[in-house]
Amino acid sequence: MSAPAARVASQYATFSVANHFLGIDVLEVQEVLRGQAMTRVPLAPPVVEGLINLRGQIVPALDMRRVLGLAPRQAGEGAVSVVVRSAHGAVSLQVDEIEDVIQFDADSFDAPPPNIDAPLRNLFSGVHKLEGRLLLVLDTERAVQAGTAGDRT
Repeated sequence: MSAPAARVASQYATFSVANHFLGIDVLEVQEVLRGQAMTRVPLAPPVVEGLINLRGQIVPALDMRRVLGLAPRQAGEGAVSVVVRSAHGAVSLQVDEIEDVIQFDADSFDAPPPNIDAPLRNLFSGVHKLEGRLLLVLDTERAVQAGTAGDRT
């Protein structure tokens, strides 16, 4: 008789994008930056907000609102750079606001809801149920691929 499988807890760095509550595994986060200067890239897809200089490393910045097909940020609304490690190297995900690091047990994890459009649903590995809302768990690699493949809007 085998022992029951241990439930593994996961920690997520959480953030908001247009009032949507998202998270990524904390181990994928390199750092979080506010007020980062950005250089626009002519002829880049609209999801590429620009490039940031991270201590001499040039890092592409993806507008998560555009990656997710949401309304653009209003003029004057700042963004927070969540720099993640991906197969493409460091990439900055431009989000509206950084929130907390939250730990979840594996038993609160579910597949993405079927009411999310299929192309968007593929950007999420699942959801964690919270009281009154869901945490959408972003698949960082798929989000970066969607951002580098072209425009979602």
